Amino acid sequence: MTKSSSHRVSDDASDVSLMAKVAQGDHAAFEELVTRHQYAVVGTVAKMLGNPSEAEDIAQQVFLRLWKSASRYKPTAKFTTYLFTITRNLVFNETRRKSRRGEQSLDEQTEDWHQQFQEEGHNRPDEQVLQAELQQAVDQAIRGLPDKQRMAVVLRRYEKMPYEEIARVLGISVSAVKSQLFRARTSLRDSLESFLGRNPENRESD
Repeated sequence: MTKSSSHRVSDDASDVSLMAKVAQGDHAAFEELVTRHQYAVVGTVAKMLGNPSEAEDIAQQVFLRLWKSASRYKPTAKFTTYLFTITRNLVFNETRRKSRRGEQSLDEQTEDWHQQFQEEGHNRPDEQVLQAELQQAVDQAIRGLPDKQRMAVVLRRYEKMPYEEIARVLGISVSAVKSQLFRARTSLRDSLESFLGRNPENRESD
């Protein structure tokens, strides 16, 4: 076993031990779990929903559910699998709720961001502006993916999860995860090519 894999196994055993204490009502153990994993949960939710303020609220709900379900938790899979399955459920519920209510579209969010960016970035170096725009384009393209594709990309790209764990979080097979990622990468490549084609810096040689 490599040093890194040994470290991950050790971390998981520690998480499982903390969850056993949480099941007994140990608030200090719960706070330790939150401290360990809140950054990953908030980051994942923010990338899924595209709204940092919403991400804080959803993350709080994730950990509230974790606290309430601690007594039912069985370490049949990694703790992070359990945690991100809760995260997935709440994120998917939120995207469905927004869809039903017809909240602000991604295109409208993009337009709002560009207006804000132009004001804030007016005096910034061109290179910095272009890098920020490219990162925004990547984030926007990811948010335009279907829910499962988007979650698979976020967990793989940002959380560095192995295919097997992503499969458990999403409740699909490993081959289905690879298929979702392939389709997602194809869509992202098309979206980014479209963005780069619209960028004046990339049209100088036309």
